[in-house]
Amino acid sequence: MTDSDLTAQNFLPEQYKSDSAASINHNYLREQFADCDDILAKIREVVVRGDFTLGCEVDELEREYADLCGARHAVAVGSGTDALLLSLKAAGVAEGDEVITTPFTFYATVGAIVTAGGTPVFVDVGDDYNIDAAQIASKISKNTKAIMPVHWSGRPCEMDVIESVAEKYGIPVVIDACHAICAAYKGRKVGELGTASCFSFHPLKNLNVWGDGGIVTTNSTHIANQLRLLRNHGLVSRDRCQVFAYNSRLDTIQAVIARHMLCKIAHITESRIANAAYFDAQLAGLAGVKLPERRADIREVFHLYSVLCEDRDCLQRFLLERGIDAKVHYPTPMHLQPAAAFLGHQVGDFPTTEKICGQTLSLPVHEFISKEQQDHVITCVKDFYG
Repeated sequence: MTDSDLTAQNFLPEQYKSDSAASINHNYLREQFADCDDILAKIREVVVRGDFTLGCEVDELEREYADLCGARHAVAVGSGTDALLLSLKAAGVAEGDEVITTPFTFYATVGAIVTAGGTPVFVDVGDDYNIDAAQIASKISKNTKAIMPVHWSGRPCEMDVIESVAEKYGIPVVIDACHAICAAYKGRKVGELGTASCFSFHPLKNLNVWGDGGIVTTNSTHIANQLRLLRNHGLVSRDRCQVFAYNSRLDTIQAVIARHMLCKIAHITESRIANAAYFDAQLAGLAGVKLPERRADIREVFHLYSVLCEDRDCLQRFLLERGIDAKVHYPTPMHLQPAAAFLGHQVGDFPTTEKICGQTLSLPVHEFISKEQQDHVITCVKDFYG
């Protein structure tokens, strides 16, 4: 790859824009923050105080988030990616260690492992898009330092099995819960599971801020203390550094916005669950579309509403032509990304993951989509396969 390839224009802002060809978008930020007077008033208070990093609003957010998740501690950081990285470091992951995870995830999961010095060891997913917990034990070696399951799209992994394996081998479980705020597994909130659970406040997440932000929940006082140390350069006082670390302080302004969104997260979550149930009822049994099995003992929160579709790419174009912004999350699995070439994987190594990447399509499910818009989506999907 040449330097010119690496200096391409910044593509990131494009993901926040509504597709000009679509009237039913994945992106809902304009609607969500149309009335932001309360937020701006709170931000003005921060400006007057000069309380810009790790301020009192961050302290309040951590208390409120820990309470929401049923966890003893919550530690706010600069992003969901930092939440993953710092949690791995707090759990002791270092150069040469292995971390078991899934190849069906966002880049940040694997990137955090590699940045921490670890080597990702992949386990294929099941039909629920999550790591196949029954395969984890077979991948454990003397170098395994952590297990990192991913609650994909807000559906909790099979945590009973994962925690049992982790306890047997004495391995910490650092959970990528960036999609899964307010999800639950067999009556337990995801934020109280594992050694640490990592959440993202990215603008496209269910609970979002005006930039980047993240938070970690844990019941371990040791892990919480390590996280607080690592996020602020390893400082124990202004003039004493215990370990050279990172700058991952959550800005106070982002904490203001996160607290504002915490007041709305129950409505956001229930709306997404209801919208997903409506899609399920209308698309069930449709030839060409396969829905994931829903379980009564877990609470999915539908950061994404994903289904497997025959002739996926043609369906996606068909929907866009009819004003529907359906997305692919994601077309290439982690083990086949250029960045993972050093692991030596090839096509066929993780067949379920590869099948999902070739067929998955996400339909708009956010709290601003109306029943009329959902009906339009349903009609168009049925027309395509009709």
